[in-house]
Amino acid sequence: MEPAPATVEQITTRLAEVRQRIDAARSPDQEVSIVAVTKTFGPELIEHAVAAGLTVLGENYAQELVAKAETLTQRSPDVAEQIRWHFIGGLQSNKIKMMGDLVTVWQTVDRRSLAKELAKRRPGASLLIQVNTTDEAQKSGCAPADVGALVDDARGRGLDVRGLMTIGPTDGSDPRPAFDALRHLGSEHGLPELSMGMSGDYEIAVRQGATMVRIGSALFGPRDRR
Repeated sequence: MEPAPATVEQITTRLAEVRQRIDAARSPDQEVSIVAVTKTFGPELIEHAVAAGLTVLGENYAQELVAKAETLTQRSPDVAEQIRWHFIGGLQSNKIKMMGDLVTVWQTVDRRSLAKELAKRRPGASLLIQVNTTDEAQKSGCAPADVGALVDDARGRGLDVRGLMTIGPTDGSDPRPAFDALRHLGSEHGLPELSMGMSGDYEIAVRQGATMVRIGSALFGPRDRR
């Protein structure tokens, strides 16, 4: 039996705690937005999240995002209309057409072929450049040295490059060097939006300059990993 989804009240309480922790970590002039990661959670949980005030949602898989969007449009059209989807998983060119106009921000553009396909399918789309700031072979993301060329290419195709995104180290090591690297790259290339930090390290990310954090389990509890 699948665990019951977190209630509106539970999410509201957890959201207040997350925001309090963000406020304690950020500088006075630093604005930090929350992308609520709904990966593996069902439509009922999403309805509860929206009721709690979370309308910017992150999904990792194209098929899952499309299925949830279609289900919500049928069962809760008022909820579906409020949602702004961010795609935060590994992106493939053939998935861009599938997600169509559902995605508001594409956070994981890391190569020219993706920028080319986005410009073809979604002219003027908003995106973040994903950077592999930990040099882990299993991770997506362009090399830090390639950021400038990729930004220029995407902008040359008419795309709206808002900033950069990274994932902290997966081995449990100190994430600050990775987050520092992204902040410096953002400053170097004039990209103010920095998406970095998840449930386990978002406070550190905020202290290092994050303007956007991607939070799942801290809001919704553990995932059913089956």
